[in-house]
Amino acid sequence: MNMKKFRLSGFLADNTVVFIFLAITLAAAPLSGLSALTITQEIITRIGRNCFLVFSLILPIMAGMGINFGMVLGAMAGQIGLIFAVDWNIVGAPGLVFASLIAVPIASLLGWLAGEILNRARGREMVTGYILGFFMDGFYQFVALYLMGSVIPVHSLNITLSRGYGIRNTLTLDSVRQSLDHLLQARIGMISLPIANFLIIGLLCVFIIWFRRTKLGQDMRAVGQDQAVAHAAGIPVDRTRIIAIVISTILASLGQIIFLQNMGNIATYNAHKQTGFFAAAAILVGGASVSKATIPNVFIGTVLLHLMYIVVPRAGVNLFGSAMIGEYFRDAFSYGVIALALVLHAWRKRANAELSRQDLRGGIKT
Repeated sequence: MNMKKFRLSGFLADNTVVFIFLAITLAAAPLSGLSALTITQEIITRIGRNCFLVFSLILPIMAGMGINFGMVLGAMAGQIGLIFAVDWNIVGAPGLVFASLIAVPIASLLGWLAGEILNRARGREMVTGYILGFFMDGFYQFVALYLMGSVIPVHSLNITLSRGYGIRNTLTLDSVRQSLDHLLQARIGMISLPIANFLIIGLLCVFIIWFRRTKLGQDMRAVGQDQAVAHAAGIPVDRTRIIAIVISTILASLGQIIFLQNMGNIATYNAHKQTGFFAAAAILVGGASVSKATIPNVFIGTVLLHLMYIVVPRAGVNLFGSAMIGEYFRDAFSYGVIALALVLHAWRKRANAELSRQDLRGGIKT
């Protein structure tokens, strides 16, 4: 009986954030006035648009590095790839492939640099990655605002500022707009399914499942559980952690390309800034923690978070006559879930440590 209670309390503690968001969305959905068909179509679109970005967080979590807020470096690389695809006017799916070929080497370099830095900030990877994103944002803006068109050749005058160099604040992606979404598309009744997006996400799931079973994947899990033990076992801890960040940054660059081709435009200097925050919120809403994340966490979190994004602003309009109130609630809940997840993780970690100490004392509490 006590074991059942322990398992139930553990299950509730692990999924507290999931239940909170589920309650919020269930309460807001009827108030939004949106039909089930509209909500379903929006959720399907957002799964195809956002899941790839959220998946980029799994490997650093598995390697014990927490939420990789430095994934914004990959988002910057993806945006640079899209800028060149638009400049060269490469249309459709080939344009996305070209953008990816530009983005992946840049993301690999940035991921390696980030991994080296995070290895020197051991134990504080999340806050270091967050600040690193701010630092690299300044460098990215220098490249996009001054070097492109002056030092880096840019051929199209439509994407440069009137002074002749620097990229415009907003770029339309007409040449690649929703080219992946429309590559393979099916309809079930009134619902449109972006099959190509789901196939790519499915291949990524297969890759993660396969990768976990490889020697490198097992090394990452060992490093994530205990770095000292992993080092004693002959695992190159620093190298393994760097590889996790490099793969995460590459996936983030590809995810940003998928995201922006669906949106159809780039806010050149702002689109990447909240990438890490939204991806982190999604995976934490799905029941993940900073030390454990699974594939179902990604899908559950993406659905719940974006379901809230869909219904809460509309519920705010119907209840208070202002969509901004709904937006304020949405932002408050999104930031709050990250704080709550971190607090719960710290609490569970201390509770587990105390249980371990009690076991060593023979169950005697101090």
